[in-house]
Amino acid sequence: MITLNTLDYLFIFSFFTLTLGIGFYVSRQSGKSTSEYFLSGRTMPWWLLGVSMVATTFSTDTPNLVTDIVRTGGVSGNWVWWAFLITGLLTVFIYAKLWRRSGVNTDIEFYELRYSGKPARFLRGFRAVYLGVLFNVLAMSAVTLAAIKIGQIMLGLSPLETVGIAGLVTVIFSTVGGFKGVVYTDFILFFVAMAGGIGAAWYCVNLPEVGGIQALITHENVADKLHILPDFNNKETLITLLIIPLAVQWWSAWYPGAEPGGGGYIAQRMLAAKNENHAIGATFFFNILHYALRPWPWILVALASLVVYPDIASIQEAFPGVTQDKLGNDLAYSAMLTKLPNGLLGVVLTSLVAAYMSTISTHLNWGSSYVVNDFYIQHIHPGASQREQVNTGRLATVLLMVVSAGLALVLNNALQLFNIILMFGAGTGLIFILRWFWWRINAWSEISAMFSSGIISILINFTAAGTYLFGGINDTGVPIDGLMPGWMTYPFIVGATTIIWVLVTYLTAPESQETLETFCLKINPGGPGWKKVIKEGDTDKLSKAFHGETWNVPAGIAATLVGCVVIYSSLFATGYWIYGQYTKAGILTLTAAVAAFILTKLWRQIKSVIF
Repeated sequence: MITLNTLDYLFIFSFFTLTLGIGFYVSRQSGKSTSEYFLSGRTMPWWLLGVSMVATTFSTDTPNLVTDIVRTGGVSGNWVWWAFLITGLLTVFIYAKLWRRSGVNTDIEFYELRYSGKPARFLRGFRAVYLGVLFNVLAMSAVTLAAIKIGQIMLGLSPLETVGIAGLVTVIFSTVGGFKGVVYTDFILFFVAMAGGIGAAWYCVNLPEVGGIQALITHENVADKLHILPDFNNKETLITLLIIPLAVQWWSAWYPGAEPGGGGYIAQRMLAAKNENHAIGATFFFNILHYALRPWPWILVALASLVVYPDIASIQEAFPGVTQDKLGNDLAYSAMLTKLPNGLLGVVLTSLVAAYMSTISTHLNWGSSYVVNDFYIQHIHPGASQREQVNTGRLATVLLMVVSAGLALVLNNALQLFNIILMFGAGTGLIFILRWFWWRINAWSEISAMFSSGIISILINFTAAGTYLFGGINDTGVPIDGLMPGWMTYPFIVGATTIIWVLVTYLTAPESQETLETFCLKINPGGPGWKKVIKEGDTDKLSKAFHGETWNVPAGIAATLVGCVVIYSSLFATGYWIYGQYTKAGILTLTAAVAAFILTKLWRQIKSVIF
């Protein structure tokens, strides 16, 4: 437990006051309509939305998750989320423009634009509850769990005290301010969070116990954790950490903030942009900051923690007040922060509060937008006034906060929840990529993928059949071998789910010609996947949807690949500069610069250029 002084409290309470002030300041404008409350009237610039995306994806559980990954699997373990960069850049160069053209209020509303009839209506309503409530609550619970651990380790607070303080301030701010309040404060939250993360990394690396960067990277507990790429001689590690994420995971999994084809709160921000150009600029800016700039401060603290707290037992010994059910490697991040001096401690605690509020407020606004727009006014009260819709959104915000906080009190660690969410979305991502460009996908495709992915994940993870196939741990804690290696679990779910939804697609009727034509005319998707629709429809009308501009998906894919080179090279170059491996760092820096030059040329071919 740490002791805060006046300066620390000044930082924290000034921040609380500022964010609440912004929330109340914009409340009158935000309460005018659901468009204002959930999308800020679609007037947001790219730079503000891009920073908001970055702030939202930095939550209190993010450094805990990265610490857990680094301590158990080394730096290379981060490929489990680094692989999602491919998804993010496809959203930038292909899907951002399409989302902004759709003009929908939420990405769930898209279902009744792309599909028709009762299946589309069911899919929209069910996904609103499934994602906006169930998955949203799970994601917020992971964030709140991290806040609980920080409160226990750093301030000696009980879980209920942490949830009560952090949750109350956040839910008040989110309820009154709406989306505009969230985005405005995200801009401040980002800089506070980055300052805290960098300051904590610098101080922790230079602790007397650690001895500076050179002593850190040569320490026996750290030396084998530094590899950015997995050990190519370890087949299982290579497959699990690199091959599966890059070959399968990025396109097949649905995960909040990294949905194939865009979606969730990322789509919400694209829909709130001024125009297509601003939607593209926002998502590209987000991906640069998220992958190339932010990870290393967290990684450095995680590596330093291996010197100070080499195992969970040492954490437990140093913090006996932590309850047994909350012990885990992810606690090491909070444990390291207790070493910070007053002043810097206040900045870092403020940054963690900022991270918590940014993520939770976004999830609350995003989730309540689903509840109101895609469930309440569709199935409960279609004639609800704008004021009633806003009030319903505010009530949903409060209820989502209460449920997620309750669930957080029974969870153990962030990595556990990350894997559960990843498994439940396995196999659905390919539909989200293809539904824009292949006419044959219908509502039943998505319904079958959603249910089969969830059911198969449950059977494999929580039944004897799953243990028989992939092994596991028996009641006495002894590992059990299965028919297939454990790393096959995820590809198996993806493969089974994909086979099911493809079969269902061909066994069910396609969407009506009228629905498909309407979609083409509004979105202008282009490409060979719509040739049948053109052939059987009103050619004069549809010609403009496919010949009004060059189909830029091939250029978008090329830009995605080059963009990956830019950002991955920048990410790795930063690491090698830190490690003192200057030759590798210099080569990667030059590679990033050359790739960035090529990317600017490709970007011009995509036409929607912001710069």
